[in-house]
Amino acid sequence: MSRLAVVPGSFDPVTLGHLDVIERAARLFDSVHVLVVHNPEKPGGLLSADERVTAIEQAVADAGLTGHIEVAQWSAGLLADYCTQVGATALVKGLRSHTDLVYETPMAIVNEHLAGVETVFVLPKPQNAQVSSTLVRQVIGLGGDVSPYVPESVLRAVRAR
Repeated sequence: MSRLAVVPGSFDPVTLGHLDVIERAARLFDSVHVLVVHNPEKPGGLLSADERVTAIEQAVADAGLTGHIEVAQWSAGLLADYCTQVGATALVKGLRSHTDLVYETPMAIVNEHLAGVETVFVLPKPQNAQVSSTLVRQVIGLGGDVSPYVPESVLRAVRAR
């Protein structure tokens, strides 16, 4: 039986913390879907969904994680629906702080109820513990250097704009 995990997020933009979670999921599961989801609570954005997919695919390839990782988009319904559609057995989420745990716990319970998927939480490496896409967008917006926080593929995408 193949174990498929989904690593969901808005990934706007993908950070080195996200990439760390994807790498860990790839070690734990037979296949991984990195899923760019539309979050209606996060209007606008730095990169389009297509640009995010491309940046993630490039970051995964640059990290040598090709083979059993697929990058996809989902905006057609519940995350639980996607998990059911692809036969996922788990969701993998990174937790930076207790605030993330408080936010993620109810969703984990509902996703288990709706789709029978377990949520696996992983803690960040210390250098990624406080990095978020929101912080990266703010630094970019003010003209700062985000190279310590994002993969090269994001730097290329931002420079191309």
